[in-house]
Amino acid sequence: GKSCNSSSDINRYLLCTSDNLWSCRAQLVYNGSVCQSDVVYSYTTVSYQQECLQNQTMVWNGTSCSPVVVTSLTWNATGITVAGVTGVSGSTPDILNRPTGLSIDSNGATNGTTVAGQPNGTIGNGSSFLNIPQAAVVDSNRNVYVADTYNHRVQLWSYDASFGIMVAGTGVSGSANNQLHCPWDITRDSTTGALYIADNYNHRIMRYLANASSGTVVAGGKGPGTNSTQLYYPMGIYLDVTSNSLYIANYNSNNIVRWVIDATSWTLVAGDINGMSGSSSTMLYYPYDVEVDFMGNIYVTDTGNDRIQFFQAGSMNGTTIAGVTGVSGSDAYHVFYPVALKLDSQLNLYVKDCLNDRVQNFLHY
Repeated sequence: GKSCNSSSDINRYLLCTSDNLWSCRAQLVYNGSVCQSDVVYSYTTVSYQQECLQNQTMVWNGTSCSPVVVTSLTWNATGITVAGVTGVSGSTPDILNRPTGLSIDSNGATNGTTVAGQPNGTIGNGSSFLNIPQAAVVDSNRNVYVADTYNHRVQLWSYDASFGIMVAGTGVSGSANNQLHCPWDITRDSTTGALYIADNYNHRIMRYLANASSGTVVAGGKGPGTNSTQLYYPMGIYLDVTSNSLYIANYNSNNIVRWVIDATSWTLVAGDINGMSGSSSTMLYYPYDVEVDFMGNIYVTDTGNDRIQFFQAGSMNGTTIAGVTGVSGSDAYHVFYPVALKLDSQLNLYVKDCLNDRVQNFLHY
């Protein structure tokens, strides 16, 4: 609750909020020295471990939650394939076919078990089918929310269920507040249960409150364009609950913008303000996804440039941390049309390397 202008020794895991006060991220409290969980659990319970692992500021050390200690901001440029087989597409459990969305479970595990849709990849619009889904998010109960993109809906697949329940959209494309047109990405506020959806072809971000049958436009919705009141095919979104804002990969505008929820315009955080593309360290070319770490650093899949860009908090000058600018490839140093990305609690980077049919892990050190 101290002012951000305070000269006292503020813990580095605190964030400056829109009201100019230091604060911990959601579900963490400041104990005088660090941000820690605001829920009291036994250190041996699975629930405590899961909450710890889901917060980037904390890490499970085997017996308790401890603050993440960051000594460097560098990553190994050699990727490790953790899912799929390079250049081989298919529908068997060990193979991926043009993967797009990405989510990491709280234990950091990966496997080839089908949790939504048909195991053989059959497309359909029934409750047990999906149609080219682009993203998924998993809640603490292992329920899966899926952006069922070409069915124009979001489906909730309860843990171990054989069919999904429609929780957003109608299954028919449209621009009314209860409709979606190619939802591309979703994120969920774990505190309120609200879903935020990148309604791609409607050039807007929709918010669906828990159990609501209709959504609210919280960003964009004024047609495609590059001015600060518009979005242009928004792809990936990242919800920062502390500042009540969304970071949006503004795909056709070649930039990353920050939009305070319900505000009328965005603020540029990376790329060109006029929507120009490029390959220099300050430019982007069709950015697909965005992540933000607990220090405010920004990570971008710069898809058209076949690279992952890192923007230190407050900087518009990016550094390539994975891939080679403008060069696609299938070896461990290259990516080919990278789309989604995620960070784990140790800032290890996971990238959906779409046209190589794999997920690559770039280790933080």
